[in-house]
Amino acid sequence: LVTIDGVDSKDFDDAVWAEPDPHHKGGWHIIVAIADVAHYVHPDNLIDKEGLHRGTSVYFPDMVIPMLPEALSNDLCSLRPQEDRACVGVHLYIDATGQKHKHEFFRGLMRSSARLTYEQVQHAFDADAATEIGTDIQLIRHLYGAFHALDKKRKARGTLEVEMDEPRIHINQEGIISEISVRTRLDSHRLIEEFMVLANVAAAEFLEEKDVPTLYRVHDHPDAEKVQELRRTLKTLRIPWTGSLEKPGDFSKLLRSVSDSPFKRIVNEVVLRCQSQAVYTPINKGHFGLNLTHYS
Repeated sequence: LVTIDGVDSKDFDDAVWAEPDPHHKGGWHIIVAIADVAHYVHPDNLIDKEGLHRGTSVYFPDMVIPMLPEALSNDLCSLRPQEDRACVGVHLYIDATGQKHKHEFFRGLMRSSARLTYEQVQHAFDADAATEIGTDIQLIRHLYGAFHALDKKRKARGTLEVEMDEPRIHINQEGIISEISVRTRLDSHRLIEEFMVLANVAAAEFLEEKDVPTLYRVHDHPDAEKVQELRRTLKTLRIPWTGSLEKPGDFSKLLRSVSDSPFKRIVNEVVLRCQSQAVYTPINKGHFGLNLTHYS
């Protein structure tokens, strides 16, 4: 397995691996593993109580205040290369169209073979050479092969694809902002996203099968008034759109229709603003943006 993160990441939460599925032509066998925090943090112990008090880790441009002690967050629960780490993982089996037909969870001990960045992985795949990243190019090919199958499934499903620039804030040694740049979105970013979405779907299904109460990541349908406001904005901008705006794929079609328009950025922002806020809830209402019925 390998970890793939941003160049400035300090801790590595998840690792991935893939190979062709010998039992299904064009299919793939994927492993997603995460650090097993529960191996160290037990219910109602001091670390658990302090974590509950903090609620989350807090991220700033140049630092993070972790929810858990740094001995865990940056060490024992960080999937460092060439070091044994407790993990929870899932075997995921998909067919050539990206449809999952089997999953199996496990707890175990893993060792990351390499700490990779998104840029390194994308360059290795584009150049078909892994000489600079210290891992087998065949693994990179397999990761992208599985990703391309999942991407087919995502497109066939019809998801919301909003294009928004993500700013990256650069801090100098005096702690002052020296530059704000735009992060380049690569297929390597989308690869990790698709692997994690699939693992989260499997987790939701697994917990339901075991009749275990859980929190879902729910993204409700857009508010009807906000959708009407979007239509009024399109009319003001003289963008002809008579199509439906009921499914996530409808919004994506609209955004593709303005991809060459000078109003592309405005329309993307208004589409994003008319969406409901995603929340965590024990009541499963599905995820509108991803067009999924189960997502945890």
